[in-house]
Amino acid sequence: MPSAHLRHPPRSSFRQILRSSVLPLTAACALALIGCKGEDSRVLVVGHRGASALRPEHTLEAYRKAIEDGADIIEPDLVPTKDGVLVARHENEISGTTNVAEVAKFADRRTTKMIDGKPFTGWFTEDFTLAELKELRARERIPQQRPGNTQYNDQFEIPTLTEVIELARDMSASTGRTIHLFPETKHPTYFQSVGLPMEDGLVADLKANDFTARKATVYIQSFEVANLKALREKIGNSQPNWKLVQLMEAPNLRPYDFTMAGDARTYGDLMTEAGMKEISTYAQGVGPYKRSIIDVDSAGNFQAPSDLVRNAHAAKLLVFPYTFRPENFFLTAPLKAEGSDSTRSPSGSVAEIQEYLKAGIDGFFTDDPAVGRQAVDTFKR
Repeated sequence: MPSAHLRHPPRSSFRQILRSSVLPLTAACALALIGCKGEDSRVLVVGHRGASALRPEHTLEAYRKAIEDGADIIEPDLVPTKDGVLVARHENEISGTTNVAEVAKFADRRTTKMIDGKPFTGWFTEDFTLAELKELRARERIPQQRPGNTQYNDQFEIPTLTEVIELARDMSASTGRTIHLFPETKHPTYFQSVGLPMEDGLVADLKANDFTARKATVYIQSFEVANLKALREKIGNSQPNWKLVQLMEAPNLRPYDFTMAGDARTYGDLMTEAGMKEISTYAQGVGPYKRSIIDVDSAGNFQAPSDLVRNAHAAKLLVFPYTFRPENFFLTAPLKAEGSDSTRSPSGSVAEIQEYLKAGIDGFFTDDPAVGRQAVDTFKR
């Protein structure tokens, strides 16, 4: 998911609604937004790529750790293989998250491609069958900030969406709490252009397992707009437990499908009251970069919240900002712990998250669900 490229109290009525697969979609959204803001509300903790602060991202082990640490939802970013299987990787270029560069038999697969108008050189999932990808092993993407995760390098496979669903199903049974999913379709315009559209495969995979077909809430997210609208048209209101979420980068940037269509609107335009109303015609939530809700000044101090949450809630949209990370490298100066960029500052991350809880968010993406859980469970309005 969301990368900025620049993401227990009593069970609440909101929580019960998310578990229900029989409420009409509009009623669920209305109740979630009107009934979840009391003292018993519980903001949802999303394990961003799993517990990616503690395990290499997008591995079954990272997702398992996220669930063990209290995540309500786990988030797989999805890209297709050459044979059309959806797998969990942050990007389709995998040299930074696997050992592919060291596998001699795949040396000739290295190439340069234009992805969303930018050149990338490396190895790409769409050039490998699933069987070939299963020969590779995952590695820590940012070892400078997370040196502890390198101990797990070359131990874990690249999981399929089906395997992630099965893990969530099995751990829901073992923990006694429903673990929801938040899949992201990565680069949908690009994959359509190379004959590997993801929408039909995503719907098929979700419907193939009764857990995601009827039981868990599934939030389907994208930084593009057209594929979310296509998904809305495809599923209609037939899946009341599925919700679409419009991701948003910085306000000055544009969805790539807007760029390709010659649409001059930016994410900033989508964040306005009118923009949120339009989003509500095809989606039930938004996933903005966190600084679009609360920015910081030059010293790293929080400024007053923007109108984003108010605009979203007025349109009956849920708000899930990204991404909260516990390492000094990702925190502003007042929140850092003493030490290097890789030093963890859980208290600083909790303080940051709670500032956004005050702004009225409905959930959030965190690389460390244990820290996110602490932030929610200790929050005082």
